[in-house]
Amino acid sequence: MTIRPNSGPTSGRKRIAVARFWHEGNAFGPLPAGFAEFERYEWHKGPDVLDAARGSATELGAVAEFAAQHPEWEVVVLRCAAALPSGPIDERVFERFIGELKDGLTAGIADGGWDAVYLSLHGAAITPVRQTPDLDIVRMVRTLLPHVPLGASFDLHGNMPPEFADLLDIASAYRTHPHIDMAQTAARVLGGLTRCAIDGLRTRCVVLNDGVILPSFNMRTAAGPMSDMEETARAATTGPVIDVSVFGGFPYADTAWTGASVFAVSDARLDPSGSKAMAAAQAVMDRIHELAGAFQVSLPSPEQAVAAAISSTKQGLIAVTDSGDNPLSGGGGDTPGLFRALLAARPTVPCLFASFADPETVRAASDAGIGQSIDVILGGRFGPHFGEGIKVRVIVERVTDGVFRNTGPMETGVERSCGGSAVLIVEQQPSVRVIVTGQVVAADDPAFYALHGIDLGSLRLLCAKAKNHFRAAFAQRCCEIIDCDAPGPACLDLSKLPFRHLDLAQQ
Repeated sequence: MTIRPNSGPTSGRKRIAVARFWHEGNAFGPLPAGFAEFERYEWHKGPDVLDAARGSATELGAVAEFAAQHPEWEVVVLRCAAALPSGPIDERVFERFIGELKDGLTAGIADGGWDAVYLSLHGAAITPVRQTPDLDIVRMVRTLLPHVPLGASFDLHGNMPPEFADLLDIASAYRTHPHIDMAQTAARVLGGLTRCAIDGLRTRCVVLNDGVILPSFNMRTAAGPMSDMEETARAATTGPVIDVSVFGGFPYADTAWTGASVFAVSDARLDPSGSKAMAAAQAVMDRIHELAGAFQVSLPSPEQAVAAAISSTKQGLIAVTDSGDNPLSGGGGDTPGLFRALLAARPTVPCLFASFADPETVRAASDAGIGQSIDVILGGRFGPHFGEGIKVRVIVERVTDGVFRNTGPMETGVERSCGGSAVLIVEQQPSVRVIVTGQVVAADDPAFYALHGIDLGSLRLLCAKAKNHFRAAFAQRCCEIIDCDAPGPACLDLSKLPFRHLDLAQQ
């Protein structure tokens, strides 16, 4: 807990630097995040970033709103980088990012200095040689600007080393899962930074991380143990304590600091010793220990889940989700377990499988043309460790450019691309259609299905590689969602994965 000197209230136009590095790393994911993955998803800087983000339900959308509402602040957008969750980040990407950020901040120092720095981070980034890239970014900024107010927003799946408490003045994490409060989280941090820069606020920060491993599947905040922990955090945010954030952690990152944690921030003028911040953090950490067992759940196999969906008497759309290959947990859109179960069940009702990522199949479908039959192998292209690929003959129904804009409620307004795509009909089972994309993409927004001409109201069964974020848009669209645990890099049963840094036996 460090108090940095602050010059107190000043006059004149202020200057804030904004940068973003957002990535969730799965040590078992089949695809690393290289330059192409970042450039495809987010690799921007300069004033145009805010023009593009304005109105979106994102951190940068909140920055754009801040700039519009606070003309007394000059908002300088440095490098902003993000990629879909995947395997580790190519170290060269990280080095380029941190080098550009350092150069931008250094140039700003020479050009009049900075009054605040805001970082949009995730907290679970990894590279092949770094377990805590997010922390490395914060260390660099703090070394360069030892007395400038520094704040960061995080995903609630961040794995938080306690050193963050010594480096940041303000921090806050998403409070919802699915993450529909990205913009609100950034706004809290920006508000805290303005208090530091304008009103002379000084803070005490505490991070507690006891290494408690919580399966990320059961972290939805609408109900259950994560909801309880969030309620405890809100109750602890009182008096001089201005923010308490709960982190469920992301076990698939497989780092020394993987685990649930708490980040508490207090007003140092009212909590000079930091005892209030510590007490708030400890109250939430105690609750984490009490509720850890409630995060342990079991899920049906793909075969059991498909059978339950087909036999259901409920009226409307039923979804079966495969969390083990969820693209938003680092999955590669490649495991065949759920698709194999769907074909084996031989359903007669309208079914859709979403989706496999396979650029060669997309090219083959495009080359063949609408209405033509082709032989393909779906899944298993990265090896058989999660299941052999499935040979199937399909009819090309639709080919797209793969571009769509999210309708939300998560990341509303953000444009996404799946690198071209195709809708295929299984020739021997025409009630089953499959979406294949050229790049890994999350099939959790209605706009993704609209792009492919899919009328969700005409489907009976939707099998999706998805997890909790899927529910943001589909909980109200489905009469039932059945989650299953299929083999994959983000499977529920952590004992099936070759961890190097976690000792699951000690949990």
